[in-house]
Amino acid sequence: MSKMQELPAREELPEDLTWDLKSIYESDQSFEESFASFEENYQSLASYQGTLADGADQLLTALENILASSRHLGNLHLYAHLKNDQDTSNAKYQELYDRVRSLSSQFSVTISWFQPELLAIDEGKIQAYIQENSELELYRHYLERLMTKKEHTLRESEEELLAGASNLFSVPGQTFSVLNNADLKFPVIEDEEGQKVQLTHGNYSEFLESKNRRVRENAFKNYYSVYEGLQNTFATTLYGNVKVQNYRATVRNYSSARDAALSSNFIKEDVYDRLLEAVDNHLPSFHRYLKLRKKVLKLKDLHMYDMYTPLIKESSFEVTFEEAKEITLQALKPLGAEYQEILQKAFDERWIDVCENKGKRSGAYSSGNYDNNPYILLNWHDSLNNLYTLVHELGHSVHTYLTTKNQPYIYGDYPIFLAEIASTTNENLLTIYLLNQADTDTEKITILNQYLDGFKGTVFRQTQFAEFEHFMHDQAASGQPLISHFLNEHYYKLNKRYYGEDVVSDEEIALEWSRIPHFYYNYYVYQYATGFCASSALAEAILSDETGLDRYLSFLKAGQSDYPIEVMKEAGVDMRSSDYLNRAFEVFDRYLKQLEDLIQ
Repeated sequence: MSKMQELPAREELPEDLTWDLKSIYESDQSFEESFASFEENYQSLASYQGTLADGADQLLTALENILASSRHLGNLHLYAHLKNDQDTSNAKYQELYDRVRSLSSQFSVTISWFQPELLAIDEGKIQAYIQENSELELYRHYLERLMTKKEHTLRESEEELLAGASNLFSVPGQTFSVLNNADLKFPVIEDEEGQKVQLTHGNYSEFLESKNRRVRENAFKNYYSVYEGLQNTFATTLYGNVKVQNYRATVRNYSSARDAALSSNFIKEDVYDRLLEAVDNHLPSFHRYLKLRKKVLKLKDLHMYDMYTPLIKESSFEVTFEEAKEITLQALKPLGAEYQEILQKAFDERWIDVCENKGKRSGAYSSGNYDNNPYILLNWHDSLNNLYTLVHELGHSVHTYLTTKNQPYIYGDYPIFLAEIASTTNENLLTIYLLNQADTDTEKITILNQYLDGFKGTVFRQTQFAEFEHFMHDQAASGQPLISHFLNEHYYKLNKRYYGEDVVSDEEIALEWSRIPHFYYNYYVYQYATGFCASSALAEAILSDETGLDRYLSFLKAGQSDYPIEVMKEAGVDMRSSDYLNRAFEVFDRYLKQLEDLIQ
């Protein structure tokens, strides 16, 4: 009997494939010293309470000291969460991360007076302060943004209570994370060669890409069997999170949790509704692709576990991490020399944690802050899909890097609404590069298949998630308990509508809601879809418009120096209209037609 493959322990990984966190803190001891320093000093910020109306100088002093402490806390948080995520079963770093979260909550309480006290000052007086002290000019846009939240800001005592409860409000998401990443144990299954392999979050997607249908089905059913056994627990954590968001929206006088979430990025709700409407109108294109998939795979019934396997058996696009680095550099050359230099820094300076190990957080992300490298977490497997993931996360990291290098700290981050645009622009450029490099019809089919599946996952699937997320919040607000049976029933119906008549909605898919971490991110998922659609227009402009690259790089450097809708308008995309959505679906239809012609 062949030996079962197991994930390596963290300490067994090659150092060059792990991230180097010494740019944040040289050691755990350095972190502890910084933690102690922050803990000793941050409470002095309370001494500024009651001084903001005393004059321009007092406002500037309070603002700068609060921002300095926030910057310090950001370094503590980045180190703690990266250390925790590299092995979520490590008790030492679990405790360290918990301490930072607790400290963050205490910090929020300490400065909770600032916003209500500031907003109690007449807006004309704030403008006079800016005229009086030229150093406040830097903060004009920041102060203007705060003023728009006046009607949603509570009294100081109430803000203090909410800030103190922030750690409690995060418990549902924390519980889900620990349960999903550290405690879940998946069954052992057989791979294509009959070798016993431990099913994990990392290799699950790889099994779904298998050309052996037995392997795909076995992985799918065994994976969801674990969630089925804990569906009531996951429903409880998700319901808890939804109740938190609804409660926060209510006490802050927003019409809904969605209104509150989108308002934080100065986005109107019609942007969300316009996305759902556009995707619904273009579901026939999606169904056309699924019908083609069923035909090419020669399947009597197309199941949910048949969604990711390559369309042609001859397709084999294994990409090692070293190969992926070279492809990435070549594919993103249209973004210019400055962009290339940053990519090389990411590879050379170990921004990337590559391999899957026991206890490592599932999935992939980019995470950085103003003073440190924008690190990337991967769970690498040699596949085309992972190449796209690398390019995607590097888009985030370069966006972060250029923002922090070109903006002052106060604007040195970008709003969540813009976060997925840079990453998916890279994906679009990668697709174009790979298609241009392809020598055979088989290679072209593979790339087109990857793009259309990516569009499926980023636009159609994330919009499905967005529709379900809004449904959950509406139902909970109306008094409907979000028990697992209720969630399963609605999610199953929604899945059937999105995937259409040519797909069998297996009963297990009703549980998909239970494993999606982004449902704890407070109306995040719709931005994957809007971002991907906007990136189609940007990629086209970069390659065909002589001003396209300059406008795009300006977007990457803008941070929060302007409202996100205006930043995108300057980049050449008006996200208040449906035009950018329809243009993205035109690209989908064009690539689908190419795929159909090649297969014919």
